[in-house]
Amino acid sequence: MDLKLAPIVLFTYNRPVHTKKVLDALAANAEAKDSILYIFCDGAQSSATEEMMKNINKTRLVARAENRFKEVTVKEQPVNNGLANSIINGVTEVVNKYGTVIVMEDDIVTSPFFLRYMNDALEKYKDENRVACIHGYVYPVKGKLPETFFIKGADCWGWATWKRAWDGFEKDGNKLLNQLQTNKLEHEFDFGGTYPYMQMLNNQINGINDSWAIRWYASAFLNNQFCLYPGVSLVQNIGIDGSGINSGQGSAHDVKICNRKIEITKLKMEEDEKAKKQFSDYFIWLKKNQHSVFRRIKNKLKRTLNK
Repeated sequence: MDLKLAPIVLFTYNRPVHTKKVLDALAANAEAKDSILYIFCDGAQSSATEEMMKNINKTRLVARAENRFKEVTVKEQPVNNGLANSIINGVTEVVNKYGTVIVMEDDIVTSPFFLRYMNDALEKYKDENRVACIHGYVYPVKGKLPETFFIKGADCWGWATWKRAWDGFEKDGNKLLNQLQTNKLEHEFDFGGTYPYMQMLNNQINGINDSWAIRWYASAFLNNQFCLYPGVSLVQNIGIDGSGINSGQGSAHDVKICNRKIEITKLKMEEDEKAKKQFSDYFIWLKKNQHSVFRRIKNKLKRTLNK
């Protein structure tokens, strides 16, 4: 294959069934057999139950059995590093070695055209410093989106980047927050007030969450860089089922996975305002929908208690 393929990194913990589905979907990509794969298996938490230990070991067995890629390296951590440290350290290690990286978690199922899209886009924009990230997921917005488009920042559900962009990742949430506030960018950072990214960043700083993704988004945003999105999603998150350490439950993010090649053409370096508006409209709908679900649960509980 003429195109130089980026290495893939997959981060796992204690979900063997999810991990197997992710690997099966990746292996269905034509480029898989010529791609290098790293699988990082995090170690057990000190509070891990016997059932969790079984699943951690089962996940490692799934990783060790994988043989459908050009080369597979399994890295089993002896202690628990947590998702954020695992991803930050693993991405840094691999991207520093190869210059590019495609990043997966154990709940991101891909289209058979995912790797082609990622590698084509990495090649097309490799010398464009204002592009920080290639993303595989796009929200289930109501309107039709362009084949590909830019939104300011970076994203985290099936993504790829270059060393030149990852070098700009800032781990210190306080530094990011200070820059956003000093430059009065809070409203823009929150998608015009439609999504609570500032709250997420504050929560990370205060130890309420351990999000690497909010820091990745903020880093690229402050560097005035863009994320390239496909007009139709090439990934589905199957982990919003209560099975993950860092995931809840719900179907609001469900999408129909694209089953065709995405055409990559060189775009002008600017945000797509129409696409951004569709994102904002989706965030508004999502907030209303979540409140509606909460109210239904609360009313149902009240009725149950009053019986």
